[in-house]
Amino acid sequence: MEISRTDLSEAKRQIDSTLNKLRNTIKTLESKEHAERYKSQITLAKRRVQAFEIANWLIEKELDQ
Repeated sequence: MEISRTDLSEAKRQIDSTLNKLRNTIKTLESKEHAERYKSQITLAKRRVQAFEIANWLIEKELDQ
């Protein structure tokens, strides 16, 4: 599958935006009173951050070639 540099750049931009929102969500949930109630949501958000960071790294690697 051929993906244009423009499409890759736009995907990276969208991932960066989503990462920012997820990180803010994690901060918000962790700062809540009784944060343990949100443990599963925090874990899910952290796993998504990790997945998006990997995707971002792969896109950057492809753009550098």
